[in-house]
Amino acid sequence: MTTMLASDLPLPKIGRGKVRDIYAVGDDRVLLLTTDRISAFDVVMAETIPMKGAVLTQISAFWFKKLEGTVPHHMISADADAIIAEVPALKDHRADILGRAMLCRRTHVFPIECVIRGYISGSAWKEYAASGTLAGETLARGLVESAKLEPAIFSPATKAETGHDENITIARMREIVGTEVTDTLERMTRAIYALGETQSRARGIIIADTKFEFGRDPDGRIILIDEVMTPDSSRFWAVDAYQPGRPQSSFDKQPLRDHLDAERKAGRWNGDAPPPPLPASVVEATSKRYLEAFRRVTGSELKI
Repeated sequence: MTTMLASDLPLPKIGRGKVRDIYAVGDDRVLLLTTDRISAFDVVMAETIPMKGAVLTQISAFWFKKLEGTVPHHMISADADAIIAEVPALKDHRADILGRAMLCRRTHVFPIECVIRGYISGSAWKEYAASGTLAGETLARGLVESAKLEPAIFSPATKAETGHDENITIARMREIVGTEVTDTLERMTRAIYALGETQSRARGIIIADTKFEFGRDPDGRIILIDEVMTPDSSRFWAVDAYQPGRPQSSFDKQPLRDHLDAERKAGRWNGDAPPPPLPASVVEATSKRYLEAFRRVTGSELKI
């Protein structure tokens, strides 16, 4: 399987994110094509990470299937041959979509990242350590870095087109999307996280925090969209290495972050684009992390 920096399919391209290219399939469906692009600190690297696009797509497909009966979702298929049967224009592009494409129902997307935190880490820990708050709301005193939060905290954020998402209060979320939608999204977020965290823990993975996106389909239903509990949308820790009171090693792009941190500290990178070139060892280590995350989450090797 060759790596992919960008895609060029015979369909109308309607969006391009840091990782995904989005194509229209008629009026009511979209094709999400996950490339092997990778970003860190809001900068997209020049290099690709082998198998990363397939890992993200197939982990999401795994969870969408597990969530049947828990919440409705947008996935129609992540199987290349099934997609081609639905979209014949892709018949000469099987190699391009193999493993990395998902045919989905089209929705009107809510402008909110539905973040849920089962443990305090990352930006949430930085704010708490400085002020004892999260998005301006006071948390319990005496928490240490990576401490388990009981119950998990629903911590919405606004979706940023560029730069960082901004943590907001639930009250602010109600102002943006309304009380009924806010309550529904929180309930669905908690249900998804509860299922995912329980199943992942049994396989040796802690989902410390994760974020979901939702949209409203043409029938008016609120459904889960985008990616689900992947290494890009979540913070994965190993159960057997977890120790509160310090940072935890993550099953994601940690080798990349470590390299870029070292480049900044050495004065070789100022944190803006263009990023420094990545050594082959960092690319390989990052690819192995993603593949290990797939194996741990799903209990099987990735086969494309």
